[in-house]
Amino acid sequence: MTQGVNVVGLYVDDQDDALAFYVNKLGFRVHTDVRNGAYRWLTVQHPEQPSFQLGLFTPGPPIHDEATAQTLRAMVAKGAMPPLVLSVADCRARYEQWKANGVEFTQEPVDRYGSVDAGFRDPAGNGWKMIQAPGK
Repeated sequence: MTQGVNVVGLYVDDQDDALAFYVNKLGFRVHTDVRNGAYRWLTVQHPEQPSFQLGLFTPGPPIHDEATAQTLRAMVAKGAMPPLVLSVADCRARYEQWKANGVEFTQEPVDRYGSVDAGFRDPAGNGWKMIQAPGK
């Protein structure tokens, strides 16, 4: 049995928009999409990392009351949540590919400390750094 972190969740304001972004624009694939009443458990996976799932969850019941959910949605929209980091083999090539797919970047690729990185946000406002390791 493999042990370790299996799912990390992001708050999104619209699960269908988030799903379209992660699958159609970034190339992730759906792992789980199930409902329990109004609650939806939705996870996606990077095609090269099948043991890890990224949860796309909406703030609200049964986890949060409406006031808390509203606060969380506002924080995400402002980009106040911690950034996520995605490792890529070629930052500039991936930037061009995803820009052509409609991903809106907050930072073009930049050489920094021997690596190359770029920034983008998902439709909900979650910030991402895309980093190419040094020497690649």
